[in-house]
Amino acid sequence: MKRRDYLDLLLLGALWGASFLFMRLGAADFGPVALVFVRVAGASLVLLPLLLARGERGGERGGERGSERGSNGGSAALRQHWPTIALVGVINSAIPFLLFTAAALVLSAALMAMFNATAPIFGALVGWLWLKDKLPAQRALGLVIGLLGVVLLAWDKADFKPGVQGISPALSMAACVLAAVLYGVAANVSRRYLAGVPPLAVAAGSQCAAALFLLLPALWLWPAAAPSSRAWASAAALSVGCTALAYVLYFRLIANVGVSRAISVTFLIPAFAMLWGAVFLGEVPSLRMLLGGAVVLLGTALATGLLQGVFARRAP
Repeated sequence: MKRRDYLDLLLLGALWGASFLFMRLGAADFGPVALVFVRVAGASLVLLPLLLARGERGGERGGERGSERGSNGGSAALRQHWPTIALVGVINSAIPFLLFTAAALVLSAALMAMFNATAPIFGALVGWLWLKDKLPAQRALGLVIGLLGVVLLAWDKADFKPGVQGISPALSMAACVLAAVLYGVAANVSRRYLAGVPPLAVAAGSQCAAALFLLLPALWLWPAAAPSSRAWASAAALSVGCTALAYVLYFRLIANVGVSRAISVTFLIPAFAMLWGAVFLGEVPSLRMLLGGAVVLLGTALATGLLQGVFARRAP
């Protein structure tokens, strides 16, 4: 990896770690549905023009063949694969963002990020059950360890008493786990049906589909009182930084260093979420939370084969 790749990885971890902070800051004023709508709609307004601009530049650089590549990398690919991209937008953005934003009314940023780190575990599980991926003993052990980490995270917080807006801590944690499951499903849908589709087309189209999916519910549930300037700033940061810019960085990493290395950002997100939560919200993680998070990350490393790749590189 080059120095720029490491910087991209750190910045991506910082942005996605900060998303849990901004959800915490904006959820109370907007409500989950309105905040997520602003997030995905804002990201669409950034990503769609970028997608079109890249297509135009492709045509200018390479004449007829470049134009074909630019078209296939832009609006043409989006139109051709729109139904599947729309599905990914719903199950990879709209619904998981809603679940995490609702949980943000109750849970700390660090705890949500640790649940989020289980997404690759569920991705491996769904790939094994649906796509018949091989599941060696090491990866199967990772699934078990990761799920054990989830139990440790939830063990002392499984309170079913209604909290903010009638949401209990137990329900919030279940929402985070369900969101991680949906991320795993969406990853396999993309791998199965969108292989070869330009990643920027998937990113832009999925955010647009998520915005359309949430448009009417957001109008119906728009907050009666005007959200504060802090809430609007949080929504803007979620849209531009934690979604649009983050997607660009993530797909650039995949192109430069491959999926297996790009997915290592999973291990940076909880650390940054913990840092931002401590600095800006005064959140102090408990020893059990740290232990559970460490177990989840170990399980994720095993389930995704990341540790196997590290050991293979070190072997003579």
